[in-house]
Amino acid sequence: MNRFVQFTTAPAPCEYLPDREHQLVYELTPDLTPVEYMARLQEGWRRFGPVIFRPECAACRRCQSLRLPVSDFRASDSQQRVWKRNDDEVEIRVADPSIDLERVELFGRFHRHGHATKGWPAPDEDETRLEYYLRNPFPTEEWSYWLDGRLVGFGYVDALPLGLSAIYFVHDPAEHRRSLGTFNILKMIQAARRRKVPHVYLGYYVEGCRSLEYKAKFRPNEMLTGGRWLVTSR
Repeated sequence: MNRFVQFTTAPAPCEYLPDREHQLVYELTPDLTPVEYMARLQEGWRRFGPVIFRPECAACRRCQSLRLPVSDFRASDSQQRVWKRNDDEVEIRVADPSIDLERVELFGRFHRHGHATKGWPAPDEDETRLEYYLRNPFPTEEWSYWLDGRLVGFGYVDALPLGLSAIYFVHDPAEHRRSLGTFNILKMIQAARRRKVPHVYLGYYVEGCRSLEYKAKFRPNEMLTGGRWLVTSR
């Protein structure tokens, strides 16, 4: 892999844990391949567009990469209810990423809701941010969810040699009772089993961060700790 640029950000207030500071290491990798990224993902890196990154915080190690071993996964009672609520009514379409007014508007509604209810940073220009997810060094899948012909959620997934990696997912706040974020992960687990890959990667888990703690509810899961993937719950 040719590393074009690498840099570390200056310490700044953490968006996940406001009483802490965070730093990130970035690498600009426009020629990244799925095999190369698979290796970096297993080391705790993540990707947005042609950039990979990982935390490099001086006094905190709360960001932990989390993955699900799909052969061992067992849905909880609440996750089974989410599946039953959506599987017969919500249509999923897997295709190449695209951008249109419907997606831009849904992306904006999702982020404005997060800003109003969870204290997320104020959203930037919706279309500009969404275009960034289409700048990928290798093909990426868009998973979109439709209810009665209406777009209610969409996200991006990297299909890698040894797993599926969730990049980002947004959903219609008006459909919050459907728990579409949970349903999306359950569909990824189903797809990973069908594609015969061992893991679904969910990005960083941060204990104490309301927006990320849901990931630990999928069990068993494994977290990258001290350079090793350890089972943390069953």
